[in-house]
Amino acid sequence: MFEAHKADYEDHLKYPAECFAQALAGELESATGEPHTYRIFRVHRDIRFAKNKTPYNAHLHISLSPGGGCRDGGPAWMFGLDPDRLTLGVGIFAFSMAQLAAWRERVAGDEGEATAQMLSQLDATGVRIGEPDLKRMPAPYAADHPRAPLLRRKGLTAWIDSADTKAALGADGPDQCAGELLKLRSLFDLLRSL
Repeated sequence: MFEAHKADYEDHLKYPAECFAQALAGELESATGEPHTYRIFRVHRDIRFAKNKTPYNAHLHISLSPGGGCRDGGPAWMFGLDPDRLTLGVGIFAFSMAQLAAWRERVAGDEGEATAQMLSQLDATGVRIGEPDLKRMPAPYAADHPRAPLLRRKGLTAWIDSADTKAALGADGPDQCAGELLKLRSLFDLLRSL
């Protein structure tokens, strides 16, 4: 069935996604002074172990990063366009062992309060912060540590959700999306320093 519509997919999704990703990478490069690479996620779903056997994704997901970035374990800028939702974000889904150690040292140490405040300010502006991964505190931290939710993380993502998908469309789409993404730059820079 896909083969019968492959030309439609390439004309109406694949090629426009490539153009959009290149333009968004260019906007991020202009803002940060660093060239960005991008990755467009595939349309086919891995359904081997999924309850939902729908073979294709109904969304477009793109990750962008300076240099090798997310493929090298660094943070990524993320773009997601669903039929009824636009999601923009930054983060690292799973810290490497070195990043996890650096994260916990930062959060438990002198910089922990500033990190907690930054995340609290983002949350107050409607940014959705991913939930902590662990239910219990990792050793050697006390269960009543003042920054327990941050110490229970094994990765960190932040998301701007919008029902206005039109912000990603047209000639101004890459610029508008880059502007929203750059609201999360302080978190991106923090994650990059790990």
